[in-house]
Amino acid sequence: MSGRLRSCRVARKPIPVIVLAGFLGSGKTTLLNHLLRASRGTRIGVIVNDFGSIEIDAMTVAGQLGDSTVSLGNGCLCCAVDASELDVFLDKLTRPAARLDVIVIEASGLAEPQELVRMLLASDNERIVYGGLVQVVDAAEFDATRERHPEIDRQLGIADLIVLNKADRIGEAAGQLLRERITALAGGAAVMPATYGRIDPELLFECRPRTERVGQLSFEDLRDDDHDDDHDDEDHDGHLHAAYETVSFSSAGPLHPRRLLDFLDSRPDGLYRIKGFVDFGAADPHNRYAIHAVGRFLRFHPEPWPDGAERVTQLVLIGSGIDTGALLKELDAARTAGPQDAPDEHSMWGVLRFVQEEEAAP
Repeated sequence: MSGRLRSCRVARKPIPVIVLAGFLGSGKTTLLNHLLRASRGTRIGVIVNDFGSIEIDAMTVAGQLGDSTVSLGNGCLCCAVDASELDVFLDKLTRPAARLDVIVIEASGLAEPQELVRMLLASDNERIVYGGLVQVVDAAEFDATRERHPEIDRQLGIADLIVLNKADRIGEAAGQLLRERITALAGGAAVMPATYGRIDPELLFECRPRTERVGQLSFEDLRDDDHDDDHDDEDHDGHLHAAYETVSFSSAGPLHPRRLLDFLDSRPDGLYRIKGFVDFGAADPHNRYAIHAVGRFLRFHPEPWPDGAERVTQLVLIGSGIDTGALLKELDAARTAGPQDAPDEHSMWGVLRFVQEEEAAP
């Protein structure tokens, strides 16, 4: 076992930072407030970036969060600060005493999402990890918005998840056609229809108790009273989970690092998120590897096996329009096929490319 692998010891799991973007009036703040109400114990920090000197969005969100909110008014975050200044705000929210599980940056309606993502990836804060770009689209105003802001095509192309908000305003048939158009523009990113910004927090957050829970998602944990007073829909098709599929995969035997990376490199359109733990067997017997994938972003996070823990791989995959049977078949192919197929430490080199150097102990 090389010293490089032996050094992979993790003190604390990094905090995902999610960029929430979308043009003016698309419903970003409505979506964010829904996530805060339905967080089920997930501790959320928020950076709110209003455009204008009166910080309306910050006032709306602050009532939910108190001192876990950083408000940046009178200018777009992507223009007003650079990566080092953004780190100042992230340092405040990632201090251990805050005990946050996730941070959401709500960009102004005129912000440039690509610049925000660039700043996050350039951050010197070792306590964060990029959590994805969520682009909110107003279904009823999409064509008009696209005419005024042709740059929306480029923004959709870099999004990890697109929330097609206000889908109830255009009807089911028109909504399906629009969803197909946006999927094509977005290069295969997952597109989720929503009403009043209601999406399942599981799409964005870990949303699980401090004791580990990796497996089939628990939708019944959502609050029963989480609905708009003017939209009391009894139809189960309107439930938050109706728009996407989840796949749970478990393997008692180790996975081969190279074959798993082959799967991750070719993961299909619409597969938005992968999370869980991977056992690479003899390639690194000391650690299990937490996997964090959102869109095309991938990160592995090595940590020692807990005492007495069963050495299994457990993954949850979340997406829209995905072939669940094909995904399971591909993951089955990543299993090792006995001692003659056992990976060695050299097969881990590809995985280690996705491990932050700062996460390893000196």
